[in-house]
Amino acid sequence: MTETIKKTGISRRNLLKTGAAAAAGTALGTGVITGFPTIWAQNPITLRQFGTGVSNLNAIAEKCKADLGITLEMTATDSDAAAQRAVTQPDSYDIADIEYWILKKVFPTGVIQPMDISRLTYYDKIVPLFKTGKLLPDSVIAQGTAPHTVGYVEAPGEKTFAKGETGWFTMVPTIYNADTLGIRPDLVGRDITTWADIMDPAFKGKTAIINVPSIGIMDAAMIMEAMGNITYGDKGNMTTDEIDATIDFLIKAKQDGQFRAFWKSFDESVNLMSSGEVVIQSMWSPAVAAVRSKGIACKYQPLKEGYRSWGGGLGLAAHLEGAQLDAAYEYINWYTSGWVGGYLNRQGYYSAAMDTAKEHMSADEWGYWIEGKAAAGDILAPDGTVMEQAGAIRDGGSFEERMGKVACWNSVMDEDRYMVRRWNEFIAA
Repeated sequence: MTETIKKTGISRRNLLKTGAAAAAGTALGTGVITGFPTIWAQNPITLRQFGTGVSNLNAIAEKCKADLGITLEMTATDSDAAAQRAVTQPDSYDIADIEYWILKKVFPTGVIQPMDISRLTYYDKIVPLFKTGKLLPDSVIAQGTAPHTVGYVEAPGEKTFAKGETGWFTMVPTIYNADTLGIRPDLVGRDITTWADIMDPAFKGKTAIINVPSIGIMDAAMIMEAMGNITYGDKGNMTTDEIDATIDFLIKAKQDGQFRAFWKSFDESVNLMSSGEVVIQSMWSPAVAAVRSKGIACKYQPLKEGYRSWGGGLGLAAHLEGAQLDAAYEYINWYTSGWVGGYLNRQGYYSAAMDTAKEHMSADEWGYWIEGKAAAGDILAPDGTVMEQAGAIRDGGSFEERMGKVACWNSVMDEDRYMVRRWNEFIAA
């Protein structure tokens, strides 16, 4: 049972003036009193969250503190480090802000507890992509670790994923995107239409790919198929022969001098592109925007083979209980209530609860970022700086155009250990 403070008849002022501790003592752990910062101000709660830098943002922690009174201690790391920490240091965090392919490694170890959907205020607002694997009824479910395949369990304590929607989420989805190649249109000198273009000899020594094995191998697979070198049974779950063919191809390309760099962080990718050292590379949408904000031409190029996609969410540490668990649910419900969604959408990501995010964006922002419309006025970044001029249209078009053309999701393969070992051979070659 969850009721708002109005329904209980308890006012914030009365709680503060009389018997706050007693009221809090009976309410905490029951889920009865929610939706306001008083309880957490009287009984200070800190939630320790870690995850990748894309969503562990100071602005979110500051807004959470202001709205809920809950202190968020955020630690940003790269994807591989996040996967390792989730499993090996489960007592070091309360909230795991991780990607779905990481969840496939993490959840079966028991360090994350499933989430009771009846306690999620905005569950019905979450886009169907995370429930059924389809954005639209006629969408094709993409290869790889599609989020819905690892999104549910049948009951608390279960370590295996459910086949379909149940009452228990493995984590609540929050952020996702359709990734492609970033290019410097002023330096590439021609139209870029396919993933294969990154291997054009004209760009020798001026290309880069991401050095996170589970992600980089997917970019490589998109490139290999586009070149006609191989057709994978499932790019997200390669056989050892397919892995060998892919890595051998990458090693030869590296030895031939095709690559300038292999980046791991957002900032590295921005610097490579801003400097002009690289003219075409694996990239994230907000990194392209960051380059453009410097006044440098940069484009997130739609490609005929489609996008490689990823999604992330918030998971509850197994040790959470009582007031800490109540606070975590309160935080997650706040996170999906719209302000954060609007903030993430403005950076070029997508919110998992689009309807609530829309309420926190102007009509022009929504038109530009989500509907693929030309901007009526200047489009501002979350920090208030001008990101796009009036008249601009988002690379790749609308939300449905982009997320409707996903070819594969970031993934963990059955042969993951073998793949990682071979990937490391490529990086060391």
